[in-house]
Amino acid sequence: MDHASPQPTTALPYGTPETPRVAVRGEARLEVDPEIARLSITVSARGSDRRTALEDLTRRNAQVLDLVKSYGQAVEKLETGAFAITPQLTAKGRHERIHAYHGRVHLSVTVADFTALGELSTRLADLELTQVVGPTWALRPDSPAHAEARRQAVREAVQRAREYAGALDARLTALVELADLDSENANQPYPVAYAAAPRGAGYGGAPQAAPALDLEPQRQTVYAQVNARFTMSPPQL
Repeated sequence: MDHASPQPTTALPYGTPETPRVAVRGEARLEVDPEIARLSITVSARGSDRRTALEDLTRRNAQVLDLVKSYGQAVEKLETGAFAITPQLTAKGRHERIHAYHGRVHLSVTVADFTALGELSTRLADLELTQVVGPTWALRPDSPAHAEARRQAVREAVQRAREYAGALDARLTALVELADLDSENANQPYPVAYAAAPRGAGYGGAPQAAPALDLEPQRQTVYAQVNARFTMSPPQL
């Protein structure tokens, strides 16, 4: 004799008159100081032949690396990205004649000590054919600000649910569900760009160092949102 298999039961998204449910959303928004700043650096070179372009690019890249490393612990991370050497063909002519070679190296620098950031930025921008874009202010992924925003969002959800239950002369009895919607730094970066041109030959004596740029850290906005469902005691209607 065949026995019918039991049908799975699906939890209903609502409660019962004896155990009503209340669903709320908790949100938090914090304004905090940034923890790191990122600079994007592009080192360029141009030569009539491949070897000259490569040698100039290698020399300028070494200058950038030496300068950044001289700041020691103020620099948290230094990474080399894409490298390219590109032949440029002549605009006219039926043959593939190379007019020049263009070389580029992209680097990214993460700075943790903001007191050195302005000086480092202008010294980098003062180098030959070196472009600096930044700073991009940010928080570290494990920043305590993210955890604090999540805690505040949960507390707000509980408080809101209590207020709804209290309006019905009821009280919360249990947490049914807690869903994390989002927790991220929603602040968009506003980079400042510096384009450094090659030094001219009309200056007498040694070139003077560029003055340090005064940079004000941009406050970061941290969001957290949660959905929460609670059961409550029967309301007094």
